[in-house]
Amino acid sequence: MDWIVSYLPQVLMTVGVIALIVEVVVLGFATFIFFFIGLSLVISGFCMYMGWIDATLHYALWTNIILTIVFALVLWRPFKQLQNRQTKQDYQSDFAQQTFVLKGDVNSTSDDVTHAYSGIHWKVRSMQPLSAGQTVKVVKMEVGVMWVEAIND
Repeated sequence: MDWIVSYLPQVLMTVGVIALIVEVVVLGFATFIFFFIGLSLVISGFCMYMGWIDATLHYALWTNIILTIVFALVLWRPFKQLQNRQTKQDYQSDFAQQTFVLKGDVNSTSDDVTHAYSGIHWKVRSMQPLSAGQTVKVVKMEVGVMWVEAIND
């Protein structure tokens, strides 16, 4: 126990780095608690190492409590917004290579035209009105719906 007090700044920085690694690698930045605690441990350990704060357990405890609360108050909302940000990605699937001839008229709300693919009858829809007999290709997939557009030949 004496070596912890003797090397308190180094112990604080080491535990802080471990807390940061656990937060980012193990928890995937899902909770911010270990991040705030780890950041306060690293900063308070550095301040003690530089001699700006006395290297005692009393100062270490109160410095980390105050820094953790400050980091939580200042950084919680930006981190929460960063975590909740969603990026919309359009992806090309195997269905996008599928082409076929329409059996009926299709628009963005039609449910009466279907296309059988892989044992499933998919509803066919299009952003622009298309008429029966046109050759189309699949551009987007949703649950039970193939979105198509006309192929200009």
